[in-house]
Amino acid sequence: MGRLLRPLLRGTTYTRLVHLWVPMLVQSIWMFIDSSQPWVPALLLVPVGLIPAVRRGEGVQAELLLTPGERDPGFSVAPAAAWRDRLRTVLWLEVRMVLGALTVLGCVWLPILALELGATALGRAHDDVPVLATATPHWWYALLAPLPLFALYGLIVGLGEAVTAVARRLLGPSAAERLAALEERTEQLLERNRIARELHDSIGHALTVAVVQAGAARAAGDPEFTDRALGAIEETGRAALEDLERVLGVLREAERPLSSRPALTEADRLLESARASGAKVDAEVTGALEAVPGPVSREGYRILQEALTNVLRHAGAVPVRVSVAVAADVLRLEVRNPLPAAIPGPGRGSGLRGIRERAALLGGHASTGPDAGDWQVRAELPLS
Repeated sequence: MGRLLRPLLRGTTYTRLVHLWVPMLVQSIWMFIDSSQPWVPALLLVPVGLIPAVRRGEGVQAELLLTPGERDPGFSVAPAAAWRDRLRTVLWLEVRMVLGALTVLGCVWLPILALELGATALGRAHDDVPVLATATPHWWYALLAPLPLFALYGLIVGLGEAVTAVARRLLGPSAAERLAALEERTEQLLERNRIARELHDSIGHALTVAVVQAGAARAAGDPEFTDRALGAIEETGRAALEDLERVLGVLREAERPLSSRPALTEADRLLESARASGAKVDAEVTGALEAVPGPVSREGYRILQEALTNVLRHAGAVPVRVSVAVAADVLRLEVRNPLPAAIPGPGRGSGLRGIRERAALLGGHASTGPDAGDWQVRAELPLS
């Protein structure tokens, strides 16, 4: 019984009832004007529904009254962008008018029928209900009196569910709106993935350099070397803090445009940081780095940064050959170092996966792994 009566305790039941009664206000006003033509308001809804802004108003009203409190009710709150959406709005207005008329009739006549059944059971028959006009008063009519109330309950709850289902169908987003929402969601996921890679690459590189420098300074026992190591740690840490602050700023303000990220024109900073950590870096740069498009240059910087970080983390102070070549239509990056006998770090491959993801998002490709006794990271990024 409690489950049966639960809808009566929900506010949604009554807001849906209000939603069903709203069209009847217009109908009631018209009945005072000309009761001989009750179909005129339904006819006037056709040109009204063709107005693009009406769809937005109906969607907002459906959200507030049919599904209050739901996070994603599934209604479109944008103006009609195509004739298909306008026709769906017209159909919705007509269906809403019909369901509203059924609600009003039920809410008026079913309680009256219950009262008349009770009056008939008490011996006071009335002519308000034609069915009971000729009925002989009898006590057993009292057993029938609750039935119209149960029907009224079912009518209110059932029509509320029906109007909500129809609204989801006719006021739901169109195919174009669903596609736009899907694209927006995809962009959000890509942005989150990019931010995760940014944090992994910049902070991971800074921590790796700091750990290697601190370990080398402690092992060397040379004050001059220790001073240089501390300077390198300071510079790398400051750059990492700038990257962290920029990424956190993006997270705090979704509409804020991205500030400039480091590009390949600043690759010297990466190379000097690796050299200060003990690696013997031999770099060869061919072509004009300034001519590389911004997105390609920025992602190329991150790929180079992750490759050098892996060298320091897993191989230590070893010779490293870096090649950056800008051709007419492609940017080629290659980092090679002697393959260590064992991988000392606990890496799970997320950095290498990030390299491949960055290349793939730009339409290029990247490969990582052993090659002729060396560990090689190679990426090709199209410039167009």
